[in-house]
Amino acid sequence: MSLPKTRGELVKSGYESISVKEELRRNLMKKLRNGEQVFPGIIGFEESVLPDVERAILSRHNILLLGLRGQAKTRIARLLTSLLDEYIPVIAGNELNDDPLDPISFQGQEAIAEHGDDTPIEWLHRDERYIEKLATPDVSIADLVGDVDPIKAATLKLPYSDQRVIHYGLIPRAHRSIFVINELPDLQARIQVSLFNMLQEGDIQIRGFKLRLPLDVQFVFTANPEDYTNRGSIITPLKDRIESQILTHYPLSIEDAMSITKQEVRLSDDQKKIVVPELISIILERISFVARKSELVDEKSGVSARLSISGLENIISSAERRMLKNGEKSATVRISDFWGMIPAITGKVELVYEGEQEGPYSVALSLIGTAIKQEFRSVYPNPDKLRKQEQVDLFEDVRAWFNAGNTLDLFHDEPEKSYAKKLDGVPGLSALAKKITSDASQLIVAQEVILYALAEFDVLSKDLVDSKLTFRDMLADMLGDLN
Repeated sequence: MSLPKTRGELVKSGYESISVKEELRRNLMKKLRNGEQVFPGIIGFEESVLPDVERAILSRHNILLLGLRGQAKTRIARLLTSLLDEYIPVIAGNELNDDPLDPISFQGQEAIAEHGDDTPIEWLHRDERYIEKLATPDVSIADLVGDVDPIKAATLKLPYSDQRVIHYGLIPRAHRSIFVINELPDLQARIQVSLFNMLQEGDIQIRGFKLRLPLDVQFVFTANPEDYTNRGSIITPLKDRIESQILTHYPLSIEDAMSITKQEVRLSDDQKKIVVPELISIILERISFVARKSELVDEKSGVSARLSISGLENIISSAERRMLKNGEKSATVRISDFWGMIPAITGKVELVYEGEQEGPYSVALSLIGTAIKQEFRSVYPNPDKLRKQEQVDLFEDVRAWFNAGNTLDLFHDEPEKSYAKKLDGVPGLSALAKKITSDASQLIVAQEVILYALAEFDVLSKDLVDSKLTFRDMLADMLGDLN
């Protein structure tokens, strides 16, 4: 079926114009009735954030998504386009997406007056009805609202108050569309003031001339609470005009976090062949959870989900690099590969003063160590308390081997077979690992978890020099330092 090409054909087709907010509401109602997924790819918000967004759309509200970095605020805004009609009619050649049945601009009204029902129309796809602007301190009113074009005024010999001499900004050009401003607090207060009437009455003012332009725009704003104190704030009158403020959050469970990371990670076809044991994925997500609660990390800044995503890419690349250097045909990620994700950690966390004193590298090592300890404690009790309380020492064989003066040297780039052989050479380690996992493909990782955790609990000594990691008896190590 061909779409109408003139205003007259559009009228005969029975087409009815509705506002963009009504359009979003109508299509959302249809999806909810049919049980369709409204926001595909958004994980962990099913019972919290997304219902609030849906209620705001049903209420025809402008929306403020408030949350720390890496909480899918912009992604939610971009997915709103799926609730728009696939195509809408606009007057051909019009810069404001004028509705052929109800034009608001002088240009559109003049076209209707001149051509009547023969006015040509175009069909605008929903992907073209999304405009996004990152708020920065240098954004001007001219960028958002518009400004007088003196060349037009001089050429047409018109006063500056005439609508025909205006060069429209982004918001008027978002007529009948979704307009998103990211990081709203970064917008200067005087610029925020210019949004008042557009949100409430649809008026715009340019160079002191008030122009009645009933814009039809769905506004979505995003903001980080940290910005309220550090860089700027949302002025109260503007906040009052945004009908729905919705708080976002980080994943509440390890399972949700793993699903998000798996969905967002970018891997080549070769990297997809690298085996990532589930234990590795769990510990990787624990690092982000630990960082969010760490006293060394700035809680107000937050720890983005991008830490886990970049971290997974790093540890897979670490395993891939080892495979290529050793001429192996396959590779499995192991705990030692976490040292390859330290650049991802140091670049994703903001440290408080105490953290800066410790140093980014030391903080990253501490976060990794704490995550490993947590995974270890999900299966085993504190090994140090077992010994002090004279209970059955589950780790007696491992302790005895190291107490006898044995050391274990593990190299980050060591081939899979020799690495596994060294771990199997520690008495009792394999049996302990089988209590963590029954999956043979994860036994190496489980063995590493036990060794690293024993070192974190000061049962063993762990020394990292360049690419070699050495485990030895703690007491022997202390005596060696004294000598």
